[in-house]
Formats: sequence, structure tokens, C-alpha cells
Amino acid sequence: MTEIDRILDANAAWVAQFPGSRPVRPARHVAVVACMDSRMPLFPLLGLEVGDAHVIRNAGGVVTEDTLRSLTISQHLLGTRETVLVHHTDCGMQKTDDAGLADLVEAATGHRPPWVGRTFTDVDDDVRESLRLLRATPYLLSHEVRGTVYDVTTGALREVV
Repeated sequence: MTEIDRILDANAAWVAQFPGSRPVRPARHVAVVACMDSRMPLFPLLGLEVGDAHVIRNAGGVVTEDTLRSLTISQHLLGTRETVLVHHTDCGMQKTDDAGLADLVEAATGHRPPWVGRTFTDVDDDVRESLRLLRATPYLLSHEVRGTVYDVTTGALREVV
């Protein structure tokens, strides 16, 4: 059995307890931009339920063009007005640099990626940079954004100011 088979089987259990359809607009009018790290259980960590928030995840939880696209759609079409960033300790994006990541991909595939990995060395500094990028974009209706760092060893979330 593959992992995808296990996921599909788990869906049957989910269907049995499915909470039912929810409105397309997030109930709490908030969007979360977070790292894709599997150690971050975002919904319980943030006290969210299905239908409460938009969740945008990527490597590092960094603000990219696609993050800006998704947040713009979230705000203009679906009514979100606040954004919270959730980075974390011990992030894989801190374990290389942009050139090293591009070299690794090129060595494995023969193709150098056209995008920048957006690696970083200091998680707090990267949260601040992501906050700066969000506040500077002219496409958002609301610049109410705050940044946090999740500690993967304790489960604690702290705000970056």
C-alpha cells in the first residue's frame, strides 16, 4: 500500500465525521501564510476550525508572487481582512542558500530553476522581510498583518515585532 492509498483510505473515516458544507468566505476573515513543514498542525495550533481561514503554505512560509496573488484574491473576492504569518524554528530553508538549492536541483535534474528559493538564515529577520513585502504591496485591501514564529520543540507561538 502506498502513502497515497493510505490517504485515500483515511478520507473514508473523514467522510463519516465530515462537518458539512461551509460558506466559501472564511468565517473569521483571516488568512494564514505558513511554512509547509509537516510538524506544524496549523488548525489546532491557531485554534481554527474548518471554514475559519484561508491557509497558504509554501517552503519557508515566505511571501512570493503566488502568495501575493492568493492573498489578493482572498481579500478582494472572499473577504479576508487580516493576515498572520507563521514561520518556525528549525526550518529546512535555513539549511542551504539560494545558490546551493539551485545547484542541487540542477545537479539532480539537469535544469536550473528559474525561481529563487528565498532561503534565509534568521527566522525573525525573514518574518520581518515578509511583513515588509505584504505591507508594501499595493494590491491588498488590508495591510493588517502580523508575524509569528512557531517553536517546533515546545509548540509555542511567539509574535515577531
